[in-house]
Amino acid sequence: MSDFKKLHDGSKLLHLPNAWDAGSARLFESLGAPAIATTSAGVAWAAGYADSNNMPVDVAVNVAASIARVLTVPLSVDFESGYSDDASTVAQNVLRLIGVGVAGINLEDGGGTPQLLAGKIAAIKKLAAQSGKDIFINTRTDVYLKGLAPEGERVAEVLKRAALYKEAGADSLFVPGICKVDEIKAVVAGAGLPVNVMDWPGVPSADDLHKLGVRRLSAGSGIPQALWAVAADMGRDFLATGSAGPLIEKAMPYGELQKLFIGAR
Repeated sequence: MSDFKKLHDGSKLLHLPNAWDAGSARLFESLGAPAIATTSAGVAWAAGYADSNNMPVDVAVNVAASIARVLTVPLSVDFESGYSDDASTVAQNVLRLIGVGVAGINLEDGGGTPQLLAGKIAAIKKLAAQSGKDIFINTRTDVYLKGLAPEGERVAEVLKRAALYKEAGADSLFVPGICKVDEIKAVVAGAGLPVNVMDWPGVPSADDLHKLGVRRLSAGSGIPQALWAVAADMGRDFLATGSAGPLIEKAMPYGELQKLFIGAR
């Protein structure tokens, strides 16, 4: 069992404060994160692209390589839909991630069919095994996030998809947007896979999630969104007055930032 997979054994809730570049990844590692996962939105925005599969796959792989270079803990990459509808192409794309040191990925169904995602999962696992490798696939279903089923039917739809994804080789199930305790309980009990939820308005506390059997909690794009807002306020102040304003007093010291990267490969 890989080190990354062991982090999903349920002994602790795996907290993932999603990073968006090598610097943020190294910062979160220094704060004690046992693994690093990325946010596709944060990565895309930092690279100058819109989220939702608008970023070229070469950019995604290069960012992953730059993050892996500075880490000593496992890295999981939010790989959106795999940047192709062709399962064999997605598998080749993921093999590139394995080659730069990535331990896991998120792969989402989005607006596509569950069968399409299941085919991608199976192709990834097959190609990885043929190459003597493996990768942890955290399969994201957007049933809640995109309202792919009516309220009252979402748990059943999630579990239907979970069975398909598990059969294809998925290692865990990510259900962003799920918040109600009874619905989380039902998904945990019926998915047959470790369950990942996302920090979201109304989601139970981390301690309560662990008691409910959730294995993994993701920050999503919330941290970079907050930092973009701070940067916008400071930039606006500077352009208007020549001063970045009082928030500059909270800046992380230059020396502390330097220490994060001294000796990085």
